[in-house]
Amino acid sequence: MELCDLTALELTKMLRKKEVSAVEILQSSLDRIAKVDGRPGSLDHTTELTEEDKQKVHAFITRTDEIALIQAQEVDRKISAGEDPGLLAGVPFSVKDIFCVKDTCSTAASKILANFKAPYTATPVERMLQAGAVMVGKVNLDEFTYGSSNESSAFQPSPRNPWKTDRVPGGSSGGSAASVGAGEVPLSLGTDTAGSIRQPAAFCGVVGVKPTYGRVSRYGLIAFASSLDCPGPVARTVSDAAAMLQVIGGADPHDATASPLDMPDYLSTIEDGVKGMRIGLSPDYFRITYPDPKTGDLLSQPLPAEIENAVRSAAEKLAAMGAEIIEDVPMPNTRFGIPAYFVISRVEAASNLHRYDGVKYGLRTQQSFNDLNKMYRFTRNEGFGLQPKLRILMGMYVSAAQYSEQYYRRALRVRTLIRRDFEAVYDPRGKYRLDALLTPTTPTTAFEMAAVYGNSVLMQYADQLTVPANHAGIPGISLPAGFDASGLPIGIQLLGADFTESTLFRIGRAFEKATETESWRQVKPQVLQDF
Repeated sequence: MELCDLTALELTKMLRKKEVSAVEILQSSLDRIAKVDGRPGSLDHTTELTEEDKQKVHAFITRTDEIALIQAQEVDRKISAGEDPGLLAGVPFSVKDIFCVKDTCSTAASKILANFKAPYTATPVERMLQAGAVMVGKVNLDEFTYGSSNESSAFQPSPRNPWKTDRVPGGSSGGSAASVGAGEVPLSLGTDTAGSIRQPAAFCGVVGVKPTYGRVSRYGLIAFASSLDCPGPVARTVSDAAAMLQVIGGADPHDATASPLDMPDYLSTIEDGVKGMRIGLSPDYFRITYPDPKTGDLLSQPLPAEIENAVRSAAEKLAAMGAEIIEDVPMPNTRFGIPAYFVISRVEAASNLHRYDGVKYGLRTQQSFNDLNKMYRFTRNEGFGLQPKLRILMGMYVSAAQYSEQYYRRALRVRTLIRRDFEAVYDPRGKYRLDALLTPTTPTTAFEMAAVYGNSVLMQYADQLTVPANHAGIPGISLPAGFDASGLPIGIQLLGADFTESTLFRIGRAFEKATETESWRQVKPQVLQDF
């Protein structure tokens, strides 16, 4: 086993004991990237993918090797001087290229920001660096985070799933999940707007956390839908994710939406087990409801049996450890999560995209123009891909005065109903009194490259089981729970009440312990099977 295959907490422990240096840890990560990642994403789309390209992960857009070396050397200096190097000292991590990092290209995977170097660093990234973590680069994503497969990036080749490279890694934090799943880094910083951390974490067989809205500052995050976006960890284990959230969370004077609540010590309670906890199962999370494209009627179909079985198997294991499993918990408004998201997210996306105009930063058209409006149109037409254009058009349409009541305000009311469903089942004086809800993370395992891309509606329904947590603002965590018949990872999800991440970490850690000797835990991704 190489250093890059160890967990973040194992690496920091070895580092503090001086059994290894931060520079050695970094080199192991860089060596793994060199072996499995292939060429980074770029705006040059003229080069056809070779067979070798199709076997690589392509997680990165920008590598920061030289900066990383300086950071690692500083960690080693602190260790030698007897100074505290930080909770995540020496741990390599990647950053979804939706976060600003000072003097580094921050592209949002869009041509319109390809030349933008941020003048400041996002709070979550800054806190990782202050904790001694070492940033090895910026990873790819769906353009402006618009997608669930990572194929919409302007920077190609787009990332591939390390378990089967003909499959997508999920999105929009697909580069983050792929970089962790391939053992390139133990940790990655992603964002979750409709499941954009949890869905790719499930597809790539890693742990992904969507914190409570406001638990982590959004300062320096290039916004998609400001009322839904949540920065969060992608990690190899629950304990690593807990340590990372402990580092990046907390109040921030730069962000008025960041919660002022004190950060708990998640690691101090993570081994406390699940005895006495009430964990719910909902039939509304074992089926997908979607509109008939011809009639508009809502149709419903059950999830694949192997995905439902993975959830029920996890419930049995948690019950054996002392949890009480509560069946038939009603979540009736879950099925409306995607239609409401379609409207709310696009209104907010259209508003946020107006800042890209060719005046202040980013791309400016080279075409001749004789008035400002033409410059705007030329710049946006050249700089935005299909998905941003679609969101601008739909967002402007549904927020127009004549349609606002019919679409936007109705969607906001639906979001309130989804929130009330969760409040009812977590109410300590209510009928169910849940500590957490246990569900599948995704309705399928990772789909083939290009199989869904281009169908915005079908792509969006990959997030039906994750988006309710974004509407409600509650925390969620996706955990690997085995494989389907084709050898692709299955993810299960835990959802909790506001600011109950510590509870979710306890349950997730208990599940890890209950399955740590199972054979599926020893299986390696396709890209790692030769070493």
